Amino acid sequence: MEHTEGFLKLVEDAKTRVREVNVEEARRRLAANDGAHLIDVREDNEWQRGHASGAEHMGRGIIERDLETKIPDKGAELILYCGGGYRSALAADNLQRMGYTSVYSLAGGWKAWRESGAPVEGADEN
Repeated sequence: MEHTEGFLKLVEDAKTRVREVNVEEARRRLAANDGAHLIDVREDNEWQRGHASGAEHMGRGIIERDLETKIPDKGAELILYCGGGYRSALAADNLQRMGYTSVYSLAGGWKAWRESGAPVEGADEN
């Protein structure tokens, strides 16, 4: 996908404050911590086409609004992913501003998850 210069600048700024993990590290963290959450911040139609096994869906448009109700523990480990790691970085930056202290963005996003052979659910499973 082509991204505009302004969008990329915004993402690069957010990434200076956000911790990123690769797929292997994300899977290790999820396996080691029953309280960790893998959150897909993509749009509804992207989620419906397939998503990481065990992921929760809170699209980029609502995560800041709904997260405190669904996951009130500000110390909960949150690993966010989107299509390629851009929107998840923006969301992670905002969640940190909201007081969440253990937030990560999945480097490479859904694309990296799929390419690694990590388990998926939904229409794209095959």
